[in-house]
Amino acid sequence: MARLRILVLTSSTGGGHDSRANAFAEWCFALYDHDIEVRIEQMLEKSSVINRGGVNFYNWIQRRLPALHTAFYTAVEGLRFLNRRSVVIGRGYYDRALAEFRPHLVFSVHDCLNRGYFQRARKILGAQNVRCATYCGEFSGGWGYSANWLEPSVDLYISRTATARDYAVRHGIPPERARVRGHLMSPRAHLEQMDAGQRLHHLKRKLRLRPDRFTVFLATGTNGANNHFALLPSLVRHAGRCQAIIICGRNREIYNQLVHWRTRHPEFSCHIEGYSEDVHLLMQCSDAIVTRGGTTTCAKALHYCCPIIFNAFGGIMPQERLTLKFFRNGAGSGLIRDANEFTEIIDRWMADPASYAAYKNQFTAVRYEEDPTLLIDELVALAREAAPGEEPARQPFPPRNGNGLAH
Repeated sequence: MARLRILVLTSSTGGGHDSRANAFAEWCFALYDHDIEVRIEQMLEKSSVINRGGVNFYNWIQRRLPALHTAFYTAVEGLRFLNRRSVVIGRGYYDRALAEFRPHLVFSVHDCLNRGYFQRARKILGAQNVRCATYCGEFSGGWGYSANWLEPSVDLYISRTATARDYAVRHGIPPERARVRGHLMSPRAHLEQMDAGQRLHHLKRKLRLRPDRFTVFLATGTNGANNHFALLPSLVRHAGRCQAIIICGRNREIYNQLVHWRTRHPEFSCHIEGYSEDVHLLMQCSDAIVTRGGTTTCAKALHYCCPIIFNAFGGIMPQERLTLKFFRNGAGSGLIRDANEFTEIIDRWMADPASYAAYKNQFTAVRYEEDPTLLIDELVALAREAAPGEEPARQPFPPRNGNGLAH
């Protein structure tokens, strides 16, 4: 049976790009079942040793020395010249993927997989047989918004916010091809939204925490970069009124150390996980989250109205500056460069609950509603332009068999 075929280009520089690639595939299956074939390619890692080394170095910087990322980011910006008309590094692997899969749509969710990649797809497959689209997850524009996102020949350019969309248009994206479509989170993140009773049950039964205590979520990305041990003393001093949810990403060493730390601090309630598939549920059980400026985590925090305290320990990466700018300008979100600044925020909130309420209200004010299916339907329609005979059957959302929330 003929099907629409969509090739998604991503890379594991952090976890956000892969998260959006996976969310897109899940949405296609939820809405169109088997009528659409989605293939996700870790194109940088799989296409060449040079690209793979760059990805590994990026992730090392994120874990160990964020301040070094400015120099690395500046070097990577050179790809906009290298890939101006075609793919240079890793072209052989990309060509084989195109020839084998013959996608009707090439959909990029990574800044380094736009320029050259769209031109190459049209050359291999024929311009009439393929369309190209980009989802850019940045919150705002300026320094940190990679020029590699901006390929003017794109058929559809999707931004997370109007601020980011305006920046893209000012820098060459045709306005008639630019859209604002929200966060591109998984169907599960939209289905599994808790009411007050479900939140209470999840805190007590699933997390073994107290529903009457202020809950701070100490988060980290997939790579496990964190400052948990520096932040915990500020919470422990309020052990009778405060508790924590802590995740460690894929950092097994930190997880083991935290489990040991918990046994030595029985006065402080905390829930500890390694890599979590339930971040969206943990956020709904939290009063505030401490995180770096990763777009995926911050988007979920905004969606679930969980105020952010930005972790700037060790410096701020260029892409993180875009997220920080959006939330600092729009919501007055706080930033901490060391444990003392975190202590000041927690002490103030514990002494004056009204100051926390004001902080949350300001944060919630920048939240916006979105139709998560609109983006998927538009991309499917774009793919159909390259395969006019295909008519995938659209399923309803939410599904008729319930909301999917299991407790």
